Amino acid sequence: MTSYLSGAHNFSVNELKVVNTNPPIVDPLNELASRIAAGALHDSEERCDAPKCHPETRVAVQDEVYSWVVHGDPDPEQKIVNIKWVTGPAGTGKTAIMGSLADTCKKNGVLVVTFFFSSSASLQCRTKAAFIPTMAYQLAQCLPGLKDHVGQAMQDDPLLFKKNLRVQMEAFILTPLRRIAANSTQPGVVLIDGLDECEAGQPSDFDGSSHRGSMARRTKDQDQLEILQVLREASLDPAFPFRIVIASRPERVFRQFFSGSLFAPSLVLDEKYNPDADIALFLQAKLSEIRRQYNLSPSWPSPEVLAILIDQSSGQFIYAATVIRYLTTSRQGNPHTLLDRVLKVKPTSSKTNPFSYLDAFYTHILQSAPDPILAVKWLWTIRGRSPAGYALFILTQMGVQLDMSPAFDINMLLQVDDGDAEHVLGDLHSLISIPPPNDLTSPYRPHHKSLMDFMGDENRCGPLYVQDVHYNEFFCERFSEICIQGH
Repeated sequence: MTSYLSGAHNFSVNELKVVNTNPPIVDPLNELASRIAAGALHDSEERCDAPKCHPETRVAVQDEVYSWVVHGDPDPEQKIVNIKWVTGPAGTGKTAIMGSLADTCKKNGVLVVTFFFSSSASLQCRTKAAFIPTMAYQLAQCLPGLKDHVGQAMQDDPLLFKKNLRVQMEAFILTPLRRIAANSTQPGVVLIDGLDECEAGQPSDFDGSSHRGSMARRTKDQDQLEILQVLREASLDPAFPFRIVIASRPERVFRQFFSGSLFAPSLVLDEKYNPDADIALFLQAKLSEIRRQYNLSPSWPSPEVLAILIDQSSGQFIYAATVIRYLTTSRQGNPHTLLDRVLKVKPTSSKTNPFSYLDAFYTHILQSAPDPILAVKWLWTIRGRSPAGYALFILTQMGVQLDMSPAFDINMLLQVDDGDAEHVLGDLHSLISIPPPNDLTSPYRPHHKSLMDFMGDENRCGPLYVQDVHYNEFFCERFSEICIQGH
């Protein structure tokens, strides 16, 4: 190659400055940390109130999954993909099981990666955008030498974070693993919960740019399937020595994906694992705490009442958990009176609806609000239900995402008078986490996705169902008022 100074002579160079236009990344973990979904880690601050299994409950389920994590499948000669699917209907305790399993695996030194998707969490915890970087960040912390190769990948391709998941998996994880020869007989596990709550991600979801008008929108099924396929490919790669546990509802994309015989046997949370016995332990412990706190009679509640609550749970921990929250947060009576009200709540029909008692209880709690329909409209706004017309256009142009907005901002949008938020939502603490009035940054958070499932199904929600036209009228009226006031 010809030098720029070829043939030059009789000259000197003073104060030479050399500029490296592609400087090395000093600490790859710092760069990765700005790109991950920190709230999706099992021990994150965002998940500080996430459910965990009550002691001595769901033991058989946890033992079965943990045994697979440590020992693998009984027939090692079979070429089985090292992925186990844990599934069950809404409210059966999947997230609590995965949270407790993560604690056990971490305590015993086999936890490698966790990612807890949640429809009520921050954006990065609801889409695929930060999934691979979050995996890479945790792996780089666990495996000596890996972070240097991850940093090299970022330096080689600054646009790597915008590539598809297959490219990211290869560059961030598989290639670095090959370079450090991470093959090990020591077990390690990747735990992924709530993958069915992963929403459809678009290009603007992560980097702030907007390309929505120039490309077709993806569906959540497509993104969920992409994650499943990438994990399957990683599991089949000799460089990836870890086992993977995925928990989700039994939605179609998962049923079809796991229908083959290549995977480890799925674990279905059904009557085999005797959920009624675990629900009984949970209720006995929590009701005992309430009894001591309120100095109630040692005989409260009676064994007959406890049996009724267990039966009405229908194997769903969410029903039992919601009852306990109702007894401890409602302002409409003492626990004794409130429990009597719970027992009087009966479903209109339970023949075809496995959530009949849960739906009846949700209805009872919502109807305890001063204006139940208005409360449902507030809840839909909190959850990010999209309005129609010019309001949606302006919100989109402003980059406003209602389901990520602080509770303070939601209140400013929806309140007609100061104090409306407390008036509308004050009796709904058993359904939704409500920040204190002086908290300007924390969002409202529904305690469980099953509430939104209930409100979105007219057959289940009945007279509390809010049609699109009525929600749009409500939202646009408040939005117009705010615009007129110049807020």
